[in-house]
Amino acid sequence: MSAVKTYSEQIIVYIKDAILTGKLHPGDKVNEVVVATELSISRAPVREALQMLVKEGLITSIPQRGKFITALTAKQIRDSYFTGGVLEGAAVSSTISEFSEKDFENLQHIVDDMKKVVEHGENGTSMAELDDRFHDILFSKNTNDLISELARRSCQGISKFLLFRYWKDLFTLEAVYERHNHLLEVLRSRDVVAIENAIREHYIESGKRMERYGVDVLEDEA
Repeated sequence: MSAVKTYSEQIIVYIKDAILTGKLHPGDKVNEVVVATELSISRAPVREALQMLVKEGLITSIPQRGKFITALTAKQIRDSYFTGGVLEGAAVSSTISEFSEKDFENLQHIVDDMKKVVEHGENGTSMAELDDRFHDILFSKNTNDLISELARRSCQGISKFLLFRYWKDLFTLEAVYERHNHLLEVLRSRDVVAIENAIREHYIESGKRMERYGVDVLEDEA
C-alpha cells in the first residue's frame, strides 16, 4: 500500500511539473495509459493520483470523456483572485496584532530582494519565488483551516498554479516590487480596515490582468 502511495505522489509531482513547464496546458486530456507508459508503472497508482488531483481542483473529470487539466474561464479567474483577496485580507487583518517586528523585518528583506531583482534586471523567476515567500508570511499566523483550504483552491493554489507561466507577464518587475512595498507600508500601520482593503485590491488587480488567459468555453460545455 505504501508503494502505491509513493508512486501516486511521484505521479502528482510529474503532472504538476508538466503543467508548470508547459508540457500540459489547461484543457489538455490526461491519459492514464500514456502516463503509466511514460513512467513505466501500472495504471492503479496513476488512477489514484489523478483522483487526488481532481480533489485539489487541478484536474477536471468529465463523465464519458475522461480527465482534463482544469481550464478556467475569464470570469472564473477573476472570481478566484477576488476570493483569494477576500480570504487573505480577512486572515491577515484578523491576525495582524500577532505580527512581531521580526515578521516585518522578514517581509522587508523580501521587498529589498525584490528591489535587487529590479536593479539587476533578472528574469521573473526570482520575483515569483519572492512573491510566494511574502504571501506565505502573511498567512503564517492564520489558524483557520477552512480559510487555508479555500485559499488553496482559489488563486493561491489552482488559478495561480495553472497560469504560473503567465505570471511574469502580468506586471513589470518594478511594478511587482512597488505593489509589495505598498502592501508592507499598509501592514506596518496595523490598520485592519486598510490592510483588508489593500490586500483585496492587490488580488483584484491581478485577476483583471490574468483574465485574458481564460478559455472561452469550458470542456464540458463544448
